[in-house]
Amino acid sequence: MLRSLVIIVPLRAIAYASEAVPGLSIDDVDDLTRAAARFNLEAGVTGVLLHDGSRFLQYIEGPDDSINVVYDCILSARSHHELVELGRARISARFFPYWSMRWLPAQPTEIRIISTGDWSGLNRSGGVHRLSLLVSKHLASPPAA
Repeated sequence: MLRSLVIIVPLRAIAYASEAVPGLSIDDVDDLTRAAARFNLEAGVTGVLLHDGSRFLQYIEGPDDSINVVYDCILSARSHHELVELGRARISARFFPYWSMRWLPAQPTEIRIISTGDWSGLNRSGGVHRLSLLVSKHLASPPAA
């Protein structure tokens, strides 16, 4: 009898906020997001990026080794500076399993509120919960006319 082997890969997530470099356009953010989505798809990393025109808030999740590679790329990116890590922890399940990377526009107050949430251990009732609520709100909103 042939039995299937299920390998459970531990997942890790990292959230950070940063300042966009001056002059970074929406087209630049689109290009960065498309490149990240292609890279992350190969690495098995998923996540979301919020951008308010001057700040970023990003949440990434995936296998340890892949997260380390992706986060090293993020740390060395020239598109932002003043990066502040909000949280890093093991997680039991992905919040954004279908997005190798997706960016959403955000208001400055939204990024400020989410970034000041409790990210310790990526507490599901803190910052990551606020992030998932904002993402749900954006996805439920009708497109702008």
